[in-house]
Amino acid sequence: MRLRWVLGGIALVALAGGCTSSSEEKKEAAPPASPPAWTEPATYSYVLARGCDAAAPAGRYQVEVKAGAVDSSLPLNAASAPPSAGAGADPGPATGETGEEIEAFTLKELLEMAQNAADDGGQVTKAFDNADGHPVKVTIDVGSGPECWNISDYKKA
Repeated sequence: MRLRWVLGGIALVALAGGCTSSSEEKKEAAPPASPPAWTEPATYSYVLARGCDAAAPAGRYQVEVKAGAVDSSLPLNAASAPPSAGAGADPGPATGETGEEIEAFTLKELLEMAQNAADDGGQVTKAFDNADGHPVKVTIDVGSGPECWNISDYKKA
């Protein structure tokens, strides 16, 4: 009879150990945490690429933000125009590879634009950096096809 109690006790301990093990596995298998909330710093820089085809964006710009506003936006892949006889003349707006003018904005403005589109019934998806929560991609479709903005090389000053 004592042997049954001992074997029964060993079986009970083994079952309890198995439950603890599965609880630990559930904790480890939990989905990754959400990115932290992001607060826009007053000064930062990033590269903005417009277009849903990452291999052929409509334009790429190095954007500098100071005091919460775009301070500069330099095209990274626009074809350079040959100098003309009037070299002092204004060359016009910076354009992407297709000649399309691309407006740069702060990341806060990009998120506000996405929220306005969603409020108006558009389809919006956003992706954020897991380390600090800054946006890394925003896609907006208001019915005429998606528009994508990809953010890379984000650096706080």
